[in-house]
Amino acid sequence: MKQMTLFDDRKLSAPLASRLRPETLEEFAGQGHLIGEGKMLRQLIERDQISSMIFWGPPGVGKTTLASIIASRTKADFINFSAVTSGIKEIREVMVQAENSRRMGLRTVLFVDEIHRFNKAQQDAFLPFVEKGSIVLIGATTENPSFEVNAALLSRCRVFVLRALEESDLVKVLDHALKSPKGFVAQNVRITDQQIRAIAAFANGDARTALNTLEMAVTNGEISAEGIRVTDEGLEQCISRKSLLYDKNGEEHYNLISALHKSMRNSDPDAAIYWMCRMLEGGENPLYIARRLIRFASEDVGMADSHALPLAVAAYQACHFLGMPECDVHLTHAVTYLAMAPKSNSLYMACEMCKQDVKDLRAEPVPLQLRNAPTKLMKDLEYGRGYEYAHDTQEKLTHMQCMPESLSHREYYYPTVQGEEEEISGRLKKIKEWKSK
Repeated sequence: MKQMTLFDDRKLSAPLASRLRPETLEEFAGQGHLIGEGKMLRQLIERDQISSMIFWGPPGVGKTTLASIIASRTKADFINFSAVTSGIKEIREVMVQAENSRRMGLRTVLFVDEIHRFNKAQQDAFLPFVEKGSIVLIGATTENPSFEVNAALLSRCRVFVLRALEESDLVKVLDHALKSPKGFVAQNVRITDQQIRAIAAFANGDARTALNTLEMAVTNGEISAEGIRVTDEGLEQCISRKSLLYDKNGEEHYNLISALHKSMRNSDPDAAIYWMCRMLEGGENPLYIARRLIRFASEDVGMADSHALPLAVAAYQACHFLGMPECDVHLTHAVTYLAMAPKSNSLYMACEMCKQDVKDLRAEPVPLQLRNAPTKLMKDLEYGRGYEYAHDTQEKLTHMQCMPESLSHREYYYPTVQGEEEEISGRLKKIKEWKSK
């Protein structure tokens, strides 16, 4: 008698992603905009009223899984078709089978994975059968169907856009893999929350990549009597990026952005570039760093160099256009400029002082001289009376009071003598001297 082994069980020896493929909508992770309670696609699946459709989205977000769930719920014949391995001959054979079923009153749902790989002639072969209702076509593609699917065929299909999974969705998928009998519950895997989040970050919205990475990390873990322990060193080899163990939502995230901010404030470009690169290597979204640079440009440079703000905004736009890895040089440009720029926090201090007054003091009415008077009633109420038009004067200044009376002696902006602000400070001093006469 042949001895059975664990590896004789194909289900258990199959890849983790295959073993854990969701079988119901309740098990499905992500895509709440499509299959959440009451959403259109969920209702179509639950009512078995599927019409021809295209699932468009990046790899590993559930296109094939949704088709599998439809297959398990529909009363129609379900045929799984791959654009990679099939040609015109295979298409025609399936279409003949579907047409025979239609004449017998049976529906056929045909799932075509990677439909964008079919050429125009192959896609045209589906068209008459979709039109006649011989088949309900479900296509899956990672490419924009507007460019990759024939217009005539696309016009007869509803397009559902699947989004990359959020890190929180991937964490749930990984937790399920660790606790499921189809996963690793029997192996008693010990893995930290930070390591799970590192895998989720590395997967970049792809559940298949996340599960494959987890499987690799467990396979390379330390085995003991207590179970398997995933080590940082082993995980680093799986994801090939040591600093992905940096937690984008935890303490290290705030430590590194603080180090970047304070290095720029201290005019240390080398340290600033180092901390920025540490964050990027850790998987930080470059747009987050760019947003912090925009804040820094006004908070710590301000009027000392007013070119800093548009440069920081331009760096953000460059990051948005290009993404990683190309945008790293744009961030380096902005970080270096901000680190070397003259520093002034006068705008930040002015804003904070004014916010405190607005919070603590009564909301004063706008002085009449500053109000517009578009109607006769407003003019009768003396709106605009006493307004002085600065452009009518040689100095482009007037003695008109713009502050509420109770705050007439309040000052918020105290310019420094750093960079361009030295000139602004002198101008403000002259303005105040002229108005005090």
